[in-house]
Amino acid sequence: MNPTASPHSAAILAVFILTYIGVAIGRIPGLKLNRAGIALLGTIGMMVLAEVTTAQVVSMVNWPTVLLLFGFFVISAQLRLSGFYDKAARSISTRLDHPAKFMFTLMGATAGLSAFLNHDIVCVAFTPVVTVALLGKKLNPIPFLVGMALASNIGAAATIIGNPQDMLIGEYAHLSFGAYMLWSLPPVLVSLCAAFGIVWWMSKSGLQLPTAVIPKGVIHTHHYNRSHTTKGLVLLGIAVALFFTPIPKEIIALAVAGIHLASRTFRSEDLLDEVDWQVLVLFMCLFAVTGAFQSTGYGDLCATWLANAGFDLQKSTNLTIAAAALSNLINNSAAVMLLLKVVNVSKPTTAYVLALANSFGGSLLIAGSVSNLIVAQQAHEFGVNLSFKDFARLGIPVTLTALAALLGWAAWMG
Repeated sequence: MNPTASPHSAAILAVFILTYIGVAIGRIPGLKLNRAGIALLGTIGMMVLAEVTTAQVVSMVNWPTVLLLFGFFVISAQLRLSGFYDKAARSISTRLDHPAKFMFTLMGATAGLSAFLNHDIVCVAFTPVVTVALLGKKLNPIPFLVGMALASNIGAAATIIGNPQDMLIGEYAHLSFGAYMLWSLPPVLVSLCAAFGIVWWMSKSGLQLPTAVIPKGVIHTHHYNRSHTTKGLVLLGIAVALFFTPIPKEIIALAVAGIHLASRTFRSEDLLDEVDWQVLVLFMCLFAVTGAFQSTGYGDLCATWLANAGFDLQKSTNLTIAAAALSNLINNSAAVMLLLKVVNVSKPTTAYVLALANSFGGSLLIAGSVSNLIVAQQAHEFGVNLSFKDFARLGIPVTLTALAALLGWAAWMG
């Protein structure tokens, strides 16, 4: 497409660039906007300045992904209100007498839960309990919290429901749930084991705090309800089993969410309060912004220019570098939406590499993934300062190892 064919191409390009700069920075000086608000402003700008119609905006949104994500927010909310996450965190914390065993269990449990539930909620629930328990044992929480965040990012890559980006890639590329999981499990397991080894080896000599630290803040927990936890886990298991069938995944997730909403114990407003509406707004608005950008033809021109320059995004190595870099520069959701406009994911392996590289790349820096920021923010509320340097010291070697494992697996699989 010729970018000059549309009289609004320049306006669309300007709004697109400003929106992505805002999403990358995460704020606009002088305004109290977050990334969702910035993306919403970008959509409004497309409609007002570039004259993108309401019908066009609606058509650009990938509704199956949005509905699938909403369904899983409700599923995770039911388990959180049932006290499942709090009980799991407390059970893991009983292993604190053996720090290595505790770190291994914490990272394994976080990765496993992140593969099938919202990994952000896992981090929200685990961080306060783990932080307070570590401080009580006079152990430095930082390496354990970083390890938990890294495990969350790595574990989420194991399935196409592990995070919003994987859901989106799965919908765009029409990926099979089982085929994706079989392909992704080897690099995920290798990366998870490497992450534990690297974090433990680099941190084991500085785990003991010189003095006891009284944690700040208050842990907000939910009373453990065995029957509702069992109900939530059984329905989650049924949903995962049905993902192996031809039934649309968003229909399965919505059906399970509907069962949870028709509860005699939890009010609808309590369940819906746990839904991350900010993420849903961010997703829907970025669909509109990137969709309008793609309509100008600039995206195809950019991809062609990169290919002519020797950086073909269809090659696994180049795609991995681009996905990991963009995840840390402009946010992982925004990165995937942009790359899906210029990368052909009709070949499953390309889609697999994009999904894993995006998830693994989120472990590089503290700003690479929302779960990293959640851990840092939650820890700060309890008096623990997880700095950029603290995270990068462990995140960089773990990410490089994970990306190498991914590329090695992709090459071996052909």
